[in-house]
Amino acid sequence: MSKKRVLISVSDKSGIIELARELTGLSFEILSTGGTARTLHEAGIPVTNISEVTGFPECLDGRVKTLHPNVHAGILAIRDNPDHMKQLEELGIDCIDLVVINLYPFRQTILKEGVQLEEAIENIDIGGPTMLRAAAKNYQDVAVVVDPADYELVLKELREGEISKSTKFNLACRVFEQTAHYDALIAQYLREQSSKEGERGFPELLTTTYEKQQDMRYGENPHQQAVFYKEVRPIAGSLP
Repeated sequence: MSKKRVLISVSDKSGIIELARELTGLSFEILSTGGTARTLHEAGIPVTNISEVTGFPECLDGRVKTLHPNVHAGILAIRDNPDHMKQLEELGIDCIDLVVINLYPFRQTILKEGVQLEEAIENIDIGGPTMLRAAAKNYQDVAVVVDPADYELVLKELREGEISKSTKFNLACRVFEQTAHYDALIAQYLREQSSKEGERGFPELLTTTYEKQQDMRYGENPHQQAVFYKEVRPIAGSLP
C-alpha cells in the first residue's frame, strides 16, 4: 500500500491517539502541529512536525503554523488535473489526503463566567478553519474530519479500502456547518461587545446560530417530525 499523508491538528484530543495509531498501521504518514504533535510523539506514534513540511518554524506564539503553500497546495490540488499535479511536482509539494482538525474552543471560552475580550480573541482559530474549508472544497480528493464522532466511520472505510465519495461529501458538509456555526458565534459575540461600548442600532447583517437540544415526539401534528433548537447565547432579556 502506498504511503498517504494525514494532517492532524486538534484542540479536543479525545480519541486522537487511537486514530493516529491505526492510521499509521494503514500506511499513513502523520503530519501535525504544536501540542497535537507532542501528544502523538509522547504516545510513541511517528509524527512529522508541520514545520518540516513548510520549511518555516511556528511563530507568534503559535498564531502562524500552517498558513503556507506547502500545506494548502497539498490539500487543494485536484488529483485528476494534470496541470495541478505537474505544478506540485515542480514545486516539490506532496499531496495531503486526509485532514483531521477541530477548532480552538471559542464557544466554551465565551460561555465562561467573567471571560474577557482578550481571552475570547485568542480563542478565535485562523489556520484550522482555513485548512478545513480547503479540504472540504476539495472533498473529491481529500477526506476531512472535524468531529471526533466520525473517527470510527473513517477508519472503518479505510480498513475496507478507501473512504467513499458519499462519505467524503457528507464530511465536507459537516465542515461547512461547523465553520459557519463557529463564525456566527464569533460575529454575535463581537457585536455584543461593540454594543457594550456604546454602538447601538440594528446591524445590516443579523448573524445567529442554534444548537439541537432534543428530538420531539412529534410536530404540530402527530404525523410530523420536530426538533427543538436553542440559541447558544440568547440576547440579554430574551426568554430562555
